[in-house]
Amino acid sequence: MHVKKGDKVVVLSGKDKGKEGTVLVAKPSEGKVVVEGVAVVKKAMRPTAQNQQGGIVEKEAAIDASNVMVVCPKCGKPSRMGHAVNSEGKKVRVCKKCGAEF
Repeated sequence: MHVKKGDKVVVLSGKDKGKEGTVLVAKPSEGKVVVEGVAVVKKAMRPTAQNQQGGIVEKEAAIDASNVMVVCPKCGKPSRMGHAVNSEGKKVRVCKKCGAEF
């Protein structure tokens, strides 16, 4: 999967198109990601030991990973990413627009 937990991404399609946020959870087996502030849904929660109030809670739902694009930390633009081997011999992700490692 092209996104990891902690990446800053922009949403490409859907009701939240254009919104930016940080990836909270990446689910590679399902091909989905949970992005902060995107796809917020209301869920009815029963009172439990942790949540004694219960009631309606707003939380982020998972969206398809193909609907997000990573924002380059150097140039600040959404871009595709490639892979390269750095001087230390480690495989790293690189921005296709500016060539910066991230």
